[in-house]
Amino acid sequence: MFSGFYTGASGVLNQQRTLNVLTNNIANARTPGFRAERVVTETFDFELMTRIEKGNTTRIGLDSPIQLVRDVPTIFDSNSLVETGYPMDMAINGEGYFNIQSNITAGADNGGAPQVEGGTGPVLLTRYGSFALDEQGYLILPGVGMVLGQEGPIQVDGSNFTVDWDGKVYNSDGTEAGILQITKPGEDAQLDKTANGLYTIADMNNNEAAEGYKIEQKVLERNNIDLNREYTLAMQAQRAFQACSQAIKIVDQMNQKAATSIASL
Repeated sequence: MFSGFYTGASGVLNQQRTLNVLTNNIANARTPGFRAERVVTETFDFELMTRIEKGNTTRIGLDSPIQLVRDVPTIFDSNSLVETGYPMDMAINGEGYFNIQSNITAGADNGGAPQVEGGTGPVLLTRYGSFALDEQGYLILPGVGMVLGQEGPIQVDGSNFTVDWDGKVYNSDGTEAGILQITKPGEDAQLDKTANGLYTIADMNNNEAAEGYKIEQKVLERNNIDLNREYTLAMQAQRAFQACSQAIKIVDQMNQKAATSIASL
């Protein structure tokens, strides 16, 4: 009887996690460059065989009463680009990420204001190319940090700069201001999601130069959220959540009835 509780409880927990992920996807339906997530589950005995037995495929037990959340991967599929007409907007047509040198909070010597020029925060990766210029003319991702070129932060002489398909940035007078640093995670690298379409890599040595991409200026990349699909999956998860909750109640009633019947013998 207790296995019924385990099965129902694991179903409730899994569906709650699924609903949390789906509602986060829906909430970011208008965030450019956002990537949807999905919940992947696996049975408990598979967890035992792969993690405790280290590859030993000998079956543990006779059944698998529960499922566990194995991973919540991000879906990195290609999407359409939308033209905005704004020169600060850029999109990567192909694989790769913009590199952002994140800001740090300076000490008391400047009142704790965010340090933009020469910031030494971690390098973040993003597909979200809605950039701006700071007071010194550096290309920045607002609220995050400076856009990195192959030789450091890119500084332009004004908003009339242009960007070639290969990432070369030119000032209004035609002089080259830098080349956008477009990279991708290495084969063994794991992208860690932070917030607002930003990602990190534990070891930046696994951050490799991307190839075969084209930079589109005055264009933004749409997210990959299909609201119809997300709402459908959310309704399915909600129904499954309710079914698992009802199953727990039924098992509990069966246990109560069994205990009463045994006591009456």
